[in-house]
Amino acid sequence: MTALEQLGSQKYVLLTTFRKDGRAVATPLWVVPDGAGLGFWTVAGSGKLKRIRNSGRVTVAACDMRGNPTGEAIEATARIGDHADRLRVGAAIKKKYGVVGRLTMLGSRLRRGVDGTVAVLVD
Repeated sequence: MTALEQLGSQKYVLLTTFRKDGRAVATPLWVVPDGAGLGFWTVAGSGKLKRIRNSGRVTVAACDMRGNPTGEAIEATARIGDHADRLRVGAAIKKKYGVVGRLTMLGSRLRRGVDGTVAVLVD
């Protein structure tokens, strides 16, 4: 099992993206295992998505809900998924996070519409 696959079993993962000037921006988030990597969803206009479009370089590490790392950071590459990826990752989030995951996904869809979120895949 790869380190990324092991991170998929964590409740929270700290995703660090990088600005054009190289400054790191860390965000704790929910993740699900996706093949040999990870998947997560985010708002279509989010800053992390803009940074991933600019450079797919990211680090990921296990963390608590406040974003305090509880493990070593792993260098990885993130890419924006397509519609099928969004459906797959969304279903996995609902399954992994139960009622809270379902309510969060429903609330997001009601606020932002079907195309208001995107899946991001980390390999």
